[in-house]
Amino acid sequence: MTDSSHHPAQPTTDDIRKPTHWVLSLSCPDQPGIVHAVTGVLAEHGGNISESQQFGDQVSGLFFMRVQVESSASRDELTTALDALAPRFDMTWTLDAVGRPIRTLVLVSTAAHCLNDLLFRQRSEALPVDIVGVVGNHTDLAGLAEFYGIAFHHIPVTPATKADAEARLLALVRDLDVELVVLARYMQILSVDLCQALAGRAINIHHSFLPSFKGARPYAQAHDRGVKLIGATAHYVTANLDEGPIIEQDVERVDHAKDVDAMVRLGQDVERRALARAVRWHAEHRVLLNGHRTIVFR
Repeated sequence: MTDSSHHPAQPTTDDIRKPTHWVLSLSCPDQPGIVHAVTGVLAEHGGNISESQQFGDQVSGLFFMRVQVESSASRDELTTALDALAPRFDMTWTLDAVGRPIRTLVLVSTAAHCLNDLLFRQRSEALPVDIVGVVGNHTDLAGLAEFYGIAFHHIPVTPATKADAEARLLALVRDLDVELVVLARYMQILSVDLCQALAGRAINIHHSFLPSFKGARPYAQAHDRGVKLIGATAHYVTANLDEGPIIEQDVERVDHAKDVDAMVRLGQDVERRALARAVRWHAEHRVLLNGHRTIVFR
């Protein structure tokens, strides 16, 4: 009979921690040794790097890095190691599991194209977001949200009720543990306080033309001026209207044969594409703020 006391117990499946695919993004003042130090910490924790991108900006003097790494180390273990490293380089960093859906709240008015596109992509293309609610200042898109099984919250906005409406919106953000707010053709100007409360986690899409046309019926204005390019810009929301850090832009060429209705259809398609890419890149931690600009690791 074998004396099992002399043989170490073999690890079971439960004892062996399965590797997790992590994404680490960081920024800090540029200096020698950053990449060596970061990859060294990951190697010490059994990390196998599957993707790595970095950029040193000579204008701002900042260094940006995004790394995907497989490691059996826990989040707490990696966090402790990165916390210890960060002061050495004055580093700001985030760590998340690759592909984790970001809890997202979408704001809408009456235009359906951007909301429908995001909901469809979430369901069919694994867009890494979890749309936990749709907020509308009108009820026109309640049925669309219901079709996709998403709760619709009607928060009307008037000059007299704007402060209360924004307070209700922020309460939803807190209660639903929202990480990202997407303005999908939401035709309301956010207050300075709300912009500050959502800084770095609110994305807007708006039409942008060369030249730019503001106000009502921008596509009609563009048609009247005979533009050759129409486009859209996805950017982070700031108190400066439509001037936040740009994440993505897209354009479509047009000519004299395109009437206003055709330009509207093309413009909506451009808006959908630009917004979807911006949301995906943000959710995948590919966008890092660099002052009033962005670094996007595609």
